[in-house]
Amino acid sequence: MAWRGRWTPVPIPNGVRKMRRSLVREEIYRLLHEWIVNGTLQPEEQMRDVELAEMLGVSRTPVREALRRLEDEGLVLTARNRWTRVAPVSIDDAHNHFPILWALERLALQLTTTPYTASEIDEMNDANRALALALRRGQAIEASTADFHFHQLVTARCPNPEIARIAFEQKLRLRRISICYFQGCLVAEQSVSEHQTVVEALRVHDHWQAAVALERHWTESYGRFLEQVEQIDLDDGEPADDSAAHELPVDPENVGMPTRWSS
Repeated sequence: MAWRGRWTPVPIPNGVRKMRRSLVREEIYRLLHEWIVNGTLQPEEQMRDVELAEMLGVSRTPVREALRRLEDEGLVLTARNRWTRVAPVSIDDAHNHFPILWALERLALQLTTTPYTASEIDEMNDANRALALALRRGQAIEASTADFHFHQLVTARCPNPEIARIAFEQKLRLRRISICYFQGCLVAEQSVSEHQTVVEALRVHDHWQAAVALERHWTESYGRFLEQVEQIDLDDGEPADDSAAHELPVDPENVGMPTRWSS
């Protein structure tokens, strides 16, 4: 457990600037979300609204609103009038969100009728190269960011804004799992070639084949992730846990990442 104790200060990075009033609600939410995703705030870390508000130079109200949004997204847990903590990283997130994403992104491409431009294809290739480079360097957060950007580009032309919105929200909720996945670079490197298959189909305006390849990429990534989690259990000398509530072990020296997730 990474809980730091009742009176330990929240580990806010040095040099955080004060919020502008006009942007305060959204920016506080964005900052806290990013700190949870990238591991600045560890699983089980206590989040005290008074301390956060003081450090960010705002009132408690927008901080509380941001914490409620994060709770709705499953990134924060609360016991009313007792404590607020960062939620643990759980395999349950993978079980819940991977199937939604492979269905939504396939549908997004199937509904897209206008061809992608050469510059859009180039952007996808740039994002995929950024992913490959981050994986070679063992940079899980950067790899997750590049992967997120790639998928946003692929589904950007979906004519149904609700599909795009829900897919975007689901990918945000999957970011911590994504970072854990990309920490296991040996399995994650296959994502690069699977992305390229999608890009090549889009290059020749075959949206249907691109949609099939995109769904296959998500299902293969899901399977690789579950295999990696099972291997962690075996390395620990424990039987694999098939329950949806299985929590990923966290290495305190590598914040937010599963232990023994070697590259």
